[in-house]
Amino acid sequence: MPHTVLHIDSSARLTGSTSRDLSARVVNKLNADQVVRRDLAHALPQIDETWIDANFTPADQRTAEQNDRLALSDQLVEELREADTIVIGAPVYNFSIPASLKAWVDLVARAGVTFKYTEAGPQGLLDGKRAILAVASGGTKLGSENDFASGYLKYILGFMGITDVEIVAADQLMIDAEASLAAANDALEALAA
Repeated sequence: MPHTVLHIDSSARLTGSTSRDLSARVVNKLNADQVVRRDLAHALPQIDETWIDANFTPADQRTAEQNDRLALSDQLVEELREADTIVIGAPVYNFSIPASLKAWVDLVARAGVTFKYTEAGPQGLLDGKRAILAVASGGTKLGSENDFASGYLKYILGFMGITDVEIVAADQLMIDAEASLAAANDALEALAA
């Protein structure tokens, strides 16, 4: 059965980026039949009142302008739906994810589209997928109390139904780059294709 990977990078650095290098190596290891590339270095638009109004208008009642406003969001959601595995390259900026990655989250986390509310609480609609986060940080230790990046990404993916989430991390690069990269290499080698 064909395997499709959605490869997302969010580092503002186009060269010399550890998260970009790690995400590319993860994608390479997966040996996918198809890779869909989404580079967020050139930021996505922020959601605004017009987008929100369009999003909360029932699909069969939207104007042409509202459909145009949601076109990019619809495309990003379709990329998620078609992917078997999502690989996200995420540097930690100021203890959290880059604004471009947050804009992507805002465009894909849509009630009635990627999750729904039920009597039992929210239910993700993108189940059966795997996500691998390739995370790099200068000083933030992943999993620490000041890491607002990895936990957030795991939570929002799970909220949309993607609960099989693994992390390949090169954290605290500014403290001990050699040990950090060695740990990332070990995690990468341990990944199942």
